[in-house]
Amino acid sequence: MKEKKRKKSVILALIPVVFLIGALFLTIVVFKQEDPHIPLILATAVAACVAVYLRFPWSDIQEGMVQGINLAMGAILILMVVGTMIGTWVLGGVVPSMIYYGLKILSPGIFLAATMIICSVVSLGTGSSWSTAGTVGVALIGIGKGLGIPVNMVAGAIISGAYFGDKMSPLSDTTNLAPAVAGTDIFSHIRHMVYTVTPGYVIALILYVIIGARFSGGNLDSGSIQLMLTTLKSNFTIHPLLLLPPLLVIVMVIKKIPPLPALLGGTAMGGICALLTQSSSLTDVFIAAQSGFVSKTGVDMVDNLLSQGGLLSMMKTVALIICALSFGGIMEKTGMLETLAKALLKYVRRTGSLIATTIFSCVGMNLIAADQYMAIVVPGRMYRKAFEAKGLHPKNLSRALEDSGTMTSSLIPWNSCGAFMGATLGVSPFAYMPFAFLNLLVPVVSLFYGYTGITIEKLPEEQEEET
Repeated sequence: MKEKKRKKSVILALIPVVFLIGALFLTIVVFKQEDPHIPLILATAVAACVAVYLRFPWSDIQEGMVQGINLAMGAILILMVVGTMIGTWVLGGVVPSMIYYGLKILSPGIFLAATMIICSVVSLGTGSSWSTAGTVGVALIGIGKGLGIPVNMVAGAIISGAYFGDKMSPLSDTTNLAPAVAGTDIFSHIRHMVYTVTPGYVIALILYVIIGARFSGGNLDSGSIQLMLTTLKSNFTIHPLLLLPPLLVIVMVIKKIPPLPALLGGTAMGGICALLTQSSSLTDVFIAAQSGFVSKTGVDMVDNLLSQGGLLSMMKTVALIICALSFGGIMEKTGMLETLAKALLKYVRRTGSLIATTIFSCVGMNLIAADQYMAIVVPGRMYRKAFEAKGLHPKNLSRALEDSGTMTSSLIPWNSCGAFMGATLGVSPFAYMPFAFLNLLVPVVSLFYGYTGITIEKLPEEQEEET
């Protein structure tokens, strides 16, 4: 006979969360350590102890951890392949060519705004923020460094553009997931999101133009740029045809080839470019894919820029994702997340507070469960009936889920999205967060609409009567 489980209380459910927040604060703020792996492991142990107290058998606890990790297995595989692709693209002259031509075409004054627009177009076409960051994002980081623009600003503009498409493209998995969970169709969902993303996008673009103006004119170090161009030209074969691999990867994803084989194809193309254009050996290609490319030009700024990539460079991030999702998996499996969500609903009285609760729950899920899919699915499942009870169209819920669950996932270092972006762009999410304007603005716009009632659509009367 199974032992009867103890009742889950809000206080018990909060213990692992409070411990995690405290452990992260001590590690990152007090002890000045960048890596949150150990706090996450300790918080997972605390969550397991609470689960044992609630009389969950260890088999259930372990199953929750495994299920949590399984949520991100596709993402982990993509992360590993992106590492190999970056390594072969640098060795094959693909990234050096992208940086070379970018330095010649783009000017500092328009660079941040152009970065956001470029990434927006690519992500809208591919539906993938990860593919966008792993292809054009890597090159734009290098171009920005060459132009003397702080890398955290560049990364912020990349994130803003990349997540515009992740939020708005019908090819995006989250854009399909949110309306499915909320109970509406994808095109109603996308049309409804235009209201929140448009003001956020316009304001973000204006801010990038204003900030970019600081780097125009006399601030440009033409000597450093010329040194970079000369160094790249003397150490790599630079040719417009080497821009084809990223273009082909983007086209493959647009044509609905799954990201994993598309990115793996990109790795192979990088290796072929290295063999045919850079006089590299097959051994060099395998080393670059495995351990990354090590630049030895003798020019520090070029060497620091190009020494990157490789499967092994992503292992620290993979470990971070596994640690975070183990914690989130236990919290989900034992119902502690559901307990916290239900407690929040007790304070909901009006439409504005319901939308605010949804948004903050999604942000909280991104912090606690460390995965944007859980940040969409769990609150969506919890609040669907509450939206129906208030006579609100489900597209209001689906929009709130994306405005917060999708847009804030990349701002949290231990979230699978934040971990990926940090590893791929080489910039901590804490560093680029203040400059990821679109990601910060959209949840605020969504909150404003919730409390003012602007664009909040009710259910048709006949549907309201049925519910």
